[in-house]
Amino acid sequence: MLTSLINDYLKLLFIMTPFFVLSSFITMTGEMTHEEKKRTAFKVTIAVMVSCFFMFFFGKYIFELFGITLDAFRIGAGSILFLSAVSLINGTRSMHTANLNNDIAVVPLAIPITVGPGVIGVLMVMGAETRSLLQLTGFSIALVGAATTVGLILRSSSMIQQFISPQSMAVVQKITGLFVSAIAAQIIFTGIKGFLF
Repeated sequence: MLTSLINDYLKLLFIMTPFFVLSSFITMTGEMTHEEKKRTAFKVTIAVMVSCFFMFFFGKYIFELFGITLDAFRIGAGSILFLSAVSLINGTRSMHTANLNNDIAVVPLAIPITVGPGVIGVLMVMGAETRSLLQLTGFSIALVGAATTVGLILRSSSMIQQFISPQSMAVVQKITGLFVSAIAAQIIFTGIKGFLF
């Protein structure tokens, strides 16, 4: 149970690409006060949790509605996640601009920057798998933990900015991309295995 919880937590945290989210957050909140940044980080955390739980618990019904098999979606979601990983490594993932007079917490910071197509695809795949009540509880804890970690990183953005140079942030973003690509490859291979065997 503990091992599964930790694995789910790390997987979710990596696919949420917290350091890319942090770089986007720093860029978009440059004109905000410290208190405004903290409020925005809290709103992002709540929005990420709500959207992730929705996709996890209701994704399987979407499967049924459109007649999509789990293995087909694994391959599709893995491919999208892999493309996101390549963009992270290349440093070309699109930055969404926003008017700072508007609330940027939900759109674009929570969706689609944090909860993008890759995260949605992975959550729908994981939600469609049969799980016991204990496994669901463990996954829910892992999901809350991953979203909270992203929120805490954003909340600490002012402090982090003082210690991490833009070059260091770029290096961390590329390393995150490598881990995300490995997760994507595993999802694709599982989907192909399901089709073949």
